[in-house]
Amino acid sequence: MAKRGKKYQEAAKLIDRDAVYEPRQAVELVKKAATAKFDESVEVAVRLGVDPKKQDQAVRGVVVLPHGTGKTKRVLVFAKGEKAKEAEAAGADYVGDSDLINKIQQGWFDFDVCVATPDMMAEVGKLGRILGGKGLMPNPKAGTVTFDVAKAVQEIKAGKIEYRLDRAGQIHAPIGKVSFEAEKLEENLRALIEALNRAKPAAAKGVYLKKIAISSTMGPSVTVNTAAYR
Repeated sequence: MAKRGKKYQEAAKLIDRDAVYEPRQAVELVKKAATAKFDESVEVAVRLGVDPKKQDQAVRGVVVLPHGTGKTKRVLVFAKGEKAKEAEAAGADYVGDSDLINKIQQGWFDFDVCVATPDMMAEVGKLGRILGGKGLMPNPKAGTVTFDVAKAVQEIKAGKIEYRLDRAGQIHAPIGKVSFEAEKLEENLRALIEALNRAKPAAAKGVYLKKIAISSTMGPSVTVNTAAYR
């Protein structure tokens, strides 16, 4: 295992690795332990009591964080006619159809999220391998395949994030920046965990929220008391 730097080791002394902390205390510790010169992101890792190999225990969805992530996402919308105009009015960064498809096929990726109207998906499907490999393919479950493009764009700009269970049975998601007030980070964390609770598969048995840990980009992790969200 690689040796940690001095700043990390000093920050780690602030945290009891064997303890679980209440949400507000955990957030404050993460802020205190962040020592990088840039505004680090704050991320959460949640281990769920589900079997990721079983389709009926998949956990995937979206949630709008009340205080956003601290990062403004560049939104691309595949749409035509009036829907294209609606997307532009809502603040989409790029709007188009075959012109954007061709541009992406040539290697252009200056965007963070793709939205498409259902009637565009036959054409957008040509980008399946390209966008799918980067996690950018529009998906109905994520709310990114819709005729209500204005709402989709506005929610993404406001702080909508997608969460998805990985192969290890964990959810990883950003909940803000170290510069956020502790109260805002705590509220974003609660919004995410409540969304995960609502998304609990009927087939899941036993303890669902097994472990919650939060950390900054360069800082040590802090374990959060899961009982606060049951």
